[in-house]
Amino acid sequence: MNAAPAGSRPHLVAFGGMLALAAGMGIGRFVYTPILPFMEADLDLSKANAGLIASANFLGYLIGALLTALFQTQMSKRTWLLLSLLVSALTTAVMGLTTSLALFVVIRFLGGLASAVMLVFGSALVLDRLAASGRPGFSALHFGGVGLGITLSAILVAVLAAMGTDWETLWLGSGIISLVLLLAVMGLIPASPDTPFENKSTETGGLNSVLLRLIIAYGLFGFGYVITATFISTIVRDSPTLQPVEPVVWTAVGLAAIPSVYLWSRVGQKLGNDRSFALACLVEAFGVALTVTSESTLFILTGAVLLGGTFMGITALGLIEARRLARGDPRKVLGWMTLAFGTGQMIGPLFAGFMFDLSGSFFLASLTATVGLCIAAALSFQLRQK
Repeated sequence: MNAAPAGSRPHLVAFGGMLALAAGMGIGRFVYTPILPFMEADLDLSKANAGLIASANFLGYLIGALLTALFQTQMSKRTWLLLSLLVSALTTAVMGLTTSLALFVVIRFLGGLASAVMLVFGSALVLDRLAASGRPGFSALHFGGVGLGITLSAILVAVLAAMGTDWETLWLGSGIISLVLLLAVMGLIPASPDTPFENKSTETGGLNSVLLRLIIAYGLFGFGYVITATFISTIVRDSPTLQPVEPVVWTAVGLAAIPSVYLWSRVGQKLGNDRSFALACLVEAFGVALTVTSESTLFILTGAVLLGGTFMGITALGLIEARRLARGDPRKVLGWMTLAFGTGQMIGPLFAGFMFDLSGSFFLASLTATVGLCIAAALSFQLRQK
C-alpha cells in the first residue's frame, strides 16, 4: 500500500507540529523561567548571571534563525526538525548535570540554536503540508504548541518541586518529557518526499520606511516581552506575599498562550494586522506593568495571562504583516525581522539583571519594557498611514 500523501492527515500533522513546538519552544526555550528561582536559591546565582544565561539562549536562537534563512541545505525539513528536537531535549537534560556558569551559557546557547532550527524547519514542513491538504486553518493548532509546552513545563516543575526534588532533577525531567514528545512527533509527521528547504528566487524584498517602522517595532516587542517572560517566576519567588502562586503563574502564561495565535489572527482579520499588532502590544504593556506595580495576587496573575495571551499572537502578526509588505522574495525582510526581534530579546535579560543589581528590583526594567511596547504600538499603528 502506498504511503499517504503529504498533508492527507492535516489534523495529525498539525497536532504533531503542536507537540514539536511544545518540546522545542515551550520546554526547550522557556522552561528556564520556572526553574530559575530554584537555581538562584541553590547556586546563589545573581540576577546578572541569570540574565546572561537567558541571553545566551536568545543569542543562539538569533543565530540559528538567521542561518536557516540564509543558507540552503539538501536535508529534508523533517530530518532537520527531528535532529533539532533531539538536540533541544539533550541540552535541556544536561543543564542538570553541571554547576558551571560557563557551561550553562554554552548549553543554553546550543539549546537556543536548536529551538530556532526546529521552529523554522518544523513550521515550514507543517505549513507546507497543511497548504497542500487545503487546510491552512489548522496552523493555529500548530502554533498553540508553545503555550502547551509552557503549560506542561509549569505543571512538571510544580509537581516535582512539591515532591522535594532539586533543580537538577527539574532539568532532567524536562529533557525526558521533550524526548517523549520527539517520539510522538516522529509518528504524527511521517516521512514523505519533502523538498529541501531552499529558495530558488533571485529577487529579494527591499526595505522602505514602512517596513523599517515594523522592524523597529518588532525589535522593541522582543525587548518588551522577554524581561517578564524570563523573570516572572523570580518576581513571584522574591515576594513573600506572592510565593503561594508561584506554581500557578507560569501555568497561567502557558494556558493563555495556547489559543492566542488563533484569537489574534481573528482580530487581525477584523482590524488589519498592523492595528492588531499595535493593540496587542498595548495589552501586553499593561500586563508587563501589572507584574511589578503591586504585590496583589490578582495583578500578577492578570499580568501573566496578558503576557501569555499576546506574545505569540504578536509574533505571528508581525511576521504575517512583514511578509505582506515585502516585495518579491520575503526572506530578506523576514531575516531583518528576526534580527531585530532576536537582538531585543537578547538585550532584555541582560538589561534586567543589571538593573536589578543596581536597584534591587525589576521595577525599572519592566517599566522600560512597558515604554518599549508602547512605542512599538505607536510605530505599528502608523503603518497604514505611511
